[in-house]
Amino acid sequence: MITAASNSRVKRLVQLNQKAKLRREENVFLAEGAKMFLEAPAEKLREVYVSESFLAKCSFRERLEQTGYEVVSDAVFARISDTCTPQGILCVLEQFHYQPEELFRKKAPLLLFLENIQDPGNLGTMLRTGEGAGVDGVIMSGDTVDLYNPKVIRSTMGSVYRVPFFYAADFKEAVCRAKAAGVSVYAAHLRGKDSYGQQDYRSGTGFLIGNEGNGLREETAALADTYIRIPMEGRVESLNAAVAAAVLMYEAHRQRSR
Repeated sequence: MITAASNSRVKRLVQLNQKAKLRREENVFLAEGAKMFLEAPAEKLREVYVSESFLAKCSFRERLEQTGYEVVSDAVFARISDTCTPQGILCVLEQFHYQPEELFRKKAPLLLFLENIQDPGNLGTMLRTGEGAGVDGVIMSGDTVDLYNPKVIRSTMGSVYRVPFFYAADFKEAVCRAKAAGVSVYAAHLRGKDSYGQQDYRSGTGFLIGNEGNGLREETAALADTYIRIPMEGRVESLNAAVAAAVLMYEAHRQRSR
């Protein structure tokens, strides 16, 4: 059992939690919690750490025996955990890698294009909501927050394992490639004349969602085939980015489920 916070493996885990560059170099990310462990693809699991107290009450020891694990003291686990209330089990997993073609492959794909999203909770929520709404892929601009940030991973509640995603070095080019593949691109925009519910999303559809504070860049919004609006009552001017994405994705889901 690892009991010293000065242990080299403990120091590495702390650094992996904090540094996106190190995660990229090692091609791994961390996921904490029983749900994240139990849903993790077996082929992606690299290391598993459990606290002493967690192991004493664990109800899935057989699964742990299959994957292998390292026990650490409760104090050490608190050190490697990214949460205020550590859950007692942490995994190191290999990162996922998708190509844009994989996201466009399905007939009439439903896609989410995210530009410069900065809040980890928003990004994680969008992946989770996207899975629930049947999204086929998420394409992000290079300046979007690191999807492997522990806060993003936690917010996905496991959807990171199942929703294909891709960081586009040239976001505009990625949108244009989708359009060339027959995807109609919509931007929720203040200049939108029609309510989002008036469009038909049953064919290939992509929704453009912009930065939380500034929205879409003008040159990005200009790529949209259609501007749409989400009606606002009262004095509200706009919705949270993740909420707006959810509204649009679930309208597409509703239409496709008829």
